[in-house]
Amino acid sequence: MMKSLRRAALGAGITAITIGAALSNSGCKKSEAAMPGAGGRPPALVNVATAMEREAPVYLDEIGKAVAREMVTVMPQVAGRIDALHFADGADLKKGDLLFTIDARPFQAVLDQAQGQLAKDEAASVNAEHFLKRQQDIFKQGFVSPSDYDTALFNSKATKAAMEADKATIEAARLNVEYCTIRSPIDGRAGARLVDPGNVVKINETPLLVIQRIEPIYADFTVSEQELARVRAAMADHTLKTLVKLPTDTNGGEEGDLTFLDNAVQDASGTIRLRATLPNKDRHFWPGQFVNVRFVLSVNKSVLVPTSAPQLGQQGYYVFVVKEDSTAELHPVVLGQQQGDLIVVEKGVNAGDTVITNGQLLVMPGGPVKVEATPAPAPMPGHAPPAGATTQPAPVAPSTQPSANLSGGRAVRVGGQS
Repeated sequence: MMKSLRRAALGAGITAITIGAALSNSGCKKSEAAMPGAGGRPPALVNVATAMEREAPVYLDEIGKAVAREMVTVMPQVAGRIDALHFADGADLKKGDLLFTIDARPFQAVLDQAQGQLAKDEAASVNAEHFLKRQQDIFKQGFVSPSDYDTALFNSKATKAAMEADKATIEAARLNVEYCTIRSPIDGRAGARLVDPGNVVKINETPLLVIQRIEPIYADFTVSEQELARVRAAMADHTLKTLVKLPTDTNGGEEGDLTFLDNAVQDASGTIRLRATLPNKDRHFWPGQFVNVRFVLSVNKSVLVPTSAPQLGQQGYYVFVVKEDSTAELHPVVLGQQQGDLIVVEKGVNAGDTVITNGQLLVMPGGPVKVEATPAPAPMPGHAPPAGATTQPAPVAPSTQPSANLSGGRAVRVGGQS
């Protein structure tokens, strides 16, 4: 009896397992049939852009400092008391503008004395010249000894020399009187005055004022000695351009020319000093400010993609390229320098390739993708969108604005390559 019950239970269990397996297989087949795409994975929703070929600059990004084109510390050239001040602190000055006046009365007295001495010596010179002429007539007749004639000749020449010395003394006294009126030696902006009226100043010892010319202005910066050969080669080919901006600027910065390359590498830092000259018409830059300098070495044709396209993996950077059958293909890439919202791809992508710019986390190599419709870019002012325009994403035009570089301002080899 017990054996019969066991056989019946075993038969029922095997039947239940068989039925369960059949149901399970049937459910899996139905589930697989309901899942679209290869391997049962739905297409990933992505945004795309077209890789473009454009001219892109090769540049170095450096940190520099704004420096005044000219800077003069005004010093007194005569000692005396400051009588008056003729400018306001921080005023814009033109060359020749009156700044200070020093009490000129002592120097005027010296000038008057020198002029009086000249008048006296002129009279003595006239008398000595007349006496010499008389001595010459008598000497020819033999009534004057040679020594007397020589004395008369000496006196005539001595009085003329005294007159020349008096003229030099007068000129020096006149200069001292002029130095009592201090004028601006350059066009520039005045700083704060360093002395007030009533103070007594010394010759070339007491600074009165600092004037700086800030239109144009310099941007001094340095590059490493490893870059010197590239810089010199580029300078020999053409005038190099720079793009300078403040750290807080959101615009593209101001363009300038490279106007100076130092004649030696600095021993302590291993860098060499360069200088860019900027017009600075709006006085956007001020002496002493730190600035970001983009130093353009050359402009080359390059393939560019949006900065959101490259992704970083274990083997380096890569880009997903959408093929004609709407599947994604992984391309290892070698990235160059960032150009605004775009970045140069030196290797791995060709112009015209469709690259994925958003949604890469859901994309599998070889897997299906579906391009999401994205709003078309706003038309340029004065241009209407063409009839029947699609909503496919358009490539972003290269920007000339300096921005942070994925490679720190220099081309970086990625994608598993050195």
